[in-house]
Amino acid sequence: MRVLVTGASGFLGRHLTALLAARGDEVTALALEPGPLPPTVRFASVDVRDAGAVARVVAAADPEAVVHLAALSHVGESWRRMPEYFEVNVLGTESVVAAARGRRLLLASTAEVYGTVPEDEQPIAESRAPAPRSPYALTKAAAERLALPAGAIVARLFNLAGPGQATNFALPSFAAQLAAVARGTAPPVLRVGNLAARRDFVHVDDAAEAMARLLDAGESGTVANVAGGRAVSIAEALDRLRAVAGVEVRLEEDPERLRPLDVPLLAGDAARLAALGWRPRRGLDQALTDLWREALGRGAVG
Repeated sequence: MRVLVTGASGFLGRHLTALLAARGDEVTALALEPGPLPPTVRFASVDVRDAGAVARVVAAADPEAVVHLAALSHVGESWRRMPEYFEVNVLGTESVVAAARGRRLLLASTAEVYGTVPEDEQPIAESRAPAPRSPYALTKAAAERLALPAGAIVARLFNLAGPGQATNFALPSFAAQLAAVARGTAPPVLRVGNLAARRDFVHVDDAAEAMARLLDAGESGTVANVAGGRAVSIAEALDRLRAVAGVEVRLEEDPERLRPLDVPLLAGDAARLAALGWRPRRGLDQALTDLWREALGRGAVG
């Protein structure tokens, strides 16, 4: 299949692009920077906010399918960068939807669009209406409303974790801090935000496999949760990471890491993907082990 992937040098994008290339798809990667891409992948440096440039790349690549991953995705930062989040996540999606017209389209969205859902109504069904509570979630809900009428498949991703994730997200930040303590370059103090929030963590490689499954067999105009079905608190995830690392630290709350509003619980029912034969194969412990190895490797010498 000829596939164009926007945001291909991002966290999920790198994993998905590698998976598609490995299975023999003809992949064009669209991003601001190339990043580590497989040698068979063609790269185009394009800002998705530039509708004309996006249209030209899509026309030249002539893909059978477009996977739109390009987005700003940090919930906390979205409160401070609202105009930029709107431009990239909404106007950028508008550019991609227009350029992809007549082609299969898969949009990466987020579980954050569900907002605050009562615990007795979780795991969250894919039929639940969005009720976004943050600027990030609002922009992704708007992106869905642009894409679904055009026949897109929308993947609502729950919290991804694993190697390659930026350290401004909670788990890779914890891993980086623990690695600095282990190397003796930082005092035994771990700066944290809200540890009470519970999230349904999905290993990034499982998410890439889910996206590939939706690309192949997902039903146009529908929403699919990419989720494991069970949430754990950030505190529990941190405890499990500390057990992997074997590093003793004191926790210290950092006001800069606290958000104006934090959805307390997100767990998803991935019924559509389950019907397509997808199940998460790795899990949180594998993601934490991968994050710890990566964090240690960043400080390696020689």
